[in-house]
Amino acid sequence: MATDGPQRTDLLVVGAGPYAYSAAACAREHGIHTTVVGLPMSFWRRQMPADMLLRSGADWHLDAAGVHTFEAYFEDRGLESADHDPVPIGVFLDHTDWFAEQKGLAADERLVDTLATDGDGFVASMADGTTIAAEKVLAAPGIRHFVNLPPWHDHVPEDRRAHTCDLVDFDDLAGARVVVVGGRQSAYEWAALLCDHGAGSVDVVHRHPTPAFERVSWAFVDPYVEQTLARRGWWRSLPQPQQQSIALEFWQVGRLTLEHWLVPRLRPDVVTSHPGCEVVDVDAGAAEGGTILTLSDGTRLDADFVVFASGYRADVRKVPYLGPLLGDLATTDGFPDLSEGFETSVPGLFMTGFASTRDFGPFYGFTKGCPSSATLAVTEMLR
Repeated sequence: MATDGPQRTDLLVVGAGPYAYSAAACAREHGIHTTVVGLPMSFWRRQMPADMLLRSGADWHLDAAGVHTFEAYFEDRGLESADHDPVPIGVFLDHTDWFAEQKGLAADERLVDTLATDGDGFVASMADGTTIAAEKVLAAPGIRHFVNLPPWHDHVPEDRRAHTCDLVDFDDLAGARVVVVGGRQSAYEWAALLCDHGAGSVDVVHRHPTPAFERVSWAFVDPYVEQTLARRGWWRSLPQPQQQSIALEFWQVGRLTLEHWLVPRLRPDVVTSHPGCEVVDVDAGAAEGGTILTLSDGTRLDADFVVFASGYRADVRKVPYLGPLLGDLATTDGFPDLSEGFETSVPGLFMTGFASTRDFGPFYGFTKGCPSSATLAVTEMLR
């Protein structure tokens, strides 16, 4: 009995987050038949707290064409961007829904199980047993795949620990003694959220000095993104000392300086910082229902719960659907080796977002890089 063949498309975009939406919209506007698969903005909806605030402003947007920008969203909604500074995550999500609607992007919510090559391109086997055939694929794997944890994390019982992306509801920690391991924006924002929800104590432990809390400008990133568009391969062509200098600037503004609006929420009677320290011993059996963490300065902390604000580390081997391609996918330190147009060593497979930061610079782990990466990738597809 005859059966229907696989669904076919010119470009399959795997993922439905900011980088995926941006690339899909750009591809369609250049006449490429494009299919987007994935749960719309699922990481942002499911792995971030509903009362979280964004570091970026209305000047960062998704549209490579520069039409359906964040500012255009505010105007269309009759809102003032100044009234949403900092930007609540709910506003950002409404903006991405609006962007998808304006661009006619309706994500197919089937999930990709495996992605493999065939003689004509790629075949995506979906979790529901169906298949999609595509000439080209752009993968925008979310950072959930790249959760970074310290080697000792599993010494803390599973029910007493979570990475920040897995702790989005704080009500159960009211009155609890919480230790946050990490010292960047997520560490102190989760500390603020814990205060907001009534935690008994919050100890923030990190190896570097206590960061500054100041209003900063991200405008320094603009010329670097412009250079990326103007000169193919600009970042990788820079001498290593210059790359390191730019990365240090990014680190100082984006990592060692945190948002000023956190300060009023970091209650001094609740939050204690432990700069220049790291955890050197974990005893989960010393107290019933609790864990004792010993720090490098000798401090002992009794914790009911441990939050790992330890960021993310790229490793494309952890992206399940890429399994069949890993033998041909060249990588360096877990990052895919990319062309000047975001193409991997597997012809026709492109990758944008956090996984591209080694070859394109640290700004491509933020939504700031969405429009330029979309432009470069689609240009490469059309060459």
